[in-house]
Amino acid sequence: MSLTFPLHANPHPSSDAEVAAVLAAPGFGQHFTDHMAVAIWTKGQGWHSDEIRPYGPFQLDPAAAVLHYAQEIFEGMKAYRHADGSIWLFRPERNAERLQASADRLMLPQLPVEDYLTACVELVKADARWTPTMDGEQSLYLRPFMFASEVFLGVRAAQEVTFAVIASPAGPYFAGGVKPINIWVTSEYSRAGVGGTGAAKCGGNYASSLIAQYQGYEHDCSQVMFIEPSEKDRLEELGGMNIMLITADGRLITPELTGTILEGVTRDSILDIAPELGLTPEARKVPPSELFARINSGEIVEAFACGTAAVITPVGSFRTGDATYTLQGGIERTLGIRNRILDIQYGRVPDTRGWMQRVI
Repeated sequence: MSLTFPLHANPHPSSDAEVAAVLAAPGFGQHFTDHMAVAIWTKGQGWHSDEIRPYGPFQLDPAAAVLHYAQEIFEGMKAYRHADGSIWLFRPERNAERLQASADRLMLPQLPVEDYLTACVELVKADARWTPTMDGEQSLYLRPFMFASEVFLGVRAAQEVTFAVIASPAGPYFAGGVKPINIWVTSEYSRAGVGGTGAAKCGGNYASSLIAQYQGYEHDCSQVMFIEPSEKDRLEELGGMNIMLITADGRLITPELTGTILEGVTRDSILDIAPELGLTPEARKVPPSELFARINSGEIVEAFACGTAAVITPVGSFRTGDATYTLQGGIERTLGIRNRILDIQYGRVPDTRGWMQRVI
């Protein structure tokens, strides 16, 4: 039986003035709406107790399994307000399917795509006034997540699991705007190993990337890119985004999905629209030696990072402990791709692929 997520309205919602103050300068991940979607899964009963309820803390027992064994997954997506005031989601079924894949890897229960979509849609409807206008690339960021809430100390799949969706008005991910960033390149640390959880969107992958990320900060870098550490023969991804390279002869190159890389929805969308922008997409193994040599030769002219939160961010240079490799091709084609994705998301061009789902 499908979940419906009925609304149990917050009796003390934020005032219109409070919402307006947040939307004037939302930042990213700092403010949250009045409600959240919640559902519980228990072994033998399946999914139940679904509702849209007031946003607030979960009461977790100190023995809750997630706190000890990290059985947790999440997603990231956005709701966009179009010029006519309507609100839309971008390819939400892909996020639902990816959550299912992550659940399989972490031994969590499958949430049907239909139920995932209902939770997101009903939450956006309940908190529609929190969705910013399209000015300044603002949006309502949605964070669906699932965690082992069973009170039990033992290494096995949890028999009680909580699914939830929270929402946060969002401005640009990088407060400094769209400008090239420096990328720290590491082969010392890995975000996920072969046969591990790299293809799943789980918190442990992000936690394991932080040490290299902070190492990058010490070298004036905003993000870290991982090289597979055992053979050191291929680029993987950034701490929270996929990486793409543009060559002088019009190729758009990105590391292939090997099980250690997250299958980004933005990544997939870019590869799909690339031919329309005169680029030939190419997903394959990319040795770091090729990256550095082709930047130095001028064959790789642009690079960018991509993901739901930041959309597309141009890269100015890659830095290692020994050298800096600076791209010389500008950011024109990167911005062209970025603008095309944003134009679809904000309804400025026709959605010929059926990627957008109207909520309101």
